[in-house]
Amino acid sequence: MTQPIEDEPQVVGLLLAAGGGRRLGGRPKALLTHRGRPLVEHAVRVLREGGCTEVHVVLGASAEVVRERARLDGCVLVDNPGWAEGMGSSLRAGLESLAGTGVAAALVSLVDQPGIGAAAIARVRAAYRSPASLASAAYDGRRGHPVLLGAERWAPVAASAEGDRGARAYLKAHESAITLVECGDVAEPYDIDTEADLGRLDPSSGTP
Repeated sequence: MTQPIEDEPQVVGLLLAAGGGRRLGGRPKALLTHRGRPLVEHAVRVLREGGCTEVHVVLGASAEVVRERARLDGCVLVDNPGWAEGMGSSLRAGLESLAGTGVAAALVSLVDQPGIGAAAIARVRAAYRSPASLASAAYDGRRGHPVLLGAERWAPVAASAEGDRGARAYLKAHESAITLVECGDVAEPYDIDTEADLGRLDPSSGTP
């Protein structure tokens, strides 16, 4: 696990895990089984192993069931009743949960990308320089997740987050300010979106 340096500005993990899995027959992505446990647990562990000692998890579809089945001790759980509006609403809810906390930056990751591990999280987290920081993982030069948003970026990002676009519009408008952190050698940015994608999960009950 990557350990934060004492007195280092705090970068909090912000996990978006509210999706209802519409193309998966309505199975919430947070509850898909990966390595014997709910996928949301795996995603939280990856953020922590990458150096985010605090993790905020945005829940939406079947939020109560996720709370019952997943071990999310120590996480700040954020309910997004408007989750069906898309990822933008979850990003807004997550950033709102961080407002006024004094946190330096948020490292935004998605629950349905199990191919992105702690090494990529640590690399992007290390790109923090100031509250105005804006950084993103890149895969063969193409921007992806996780995305690091310095605290000064939260309000304008939230204002632009709509539908399923998340921070995409803001990032496109501020492309020249983004620090790209190549992670293609340590991670795969695939999504678990359809039934065919489920084969990328490991349903075994072995050690997560």
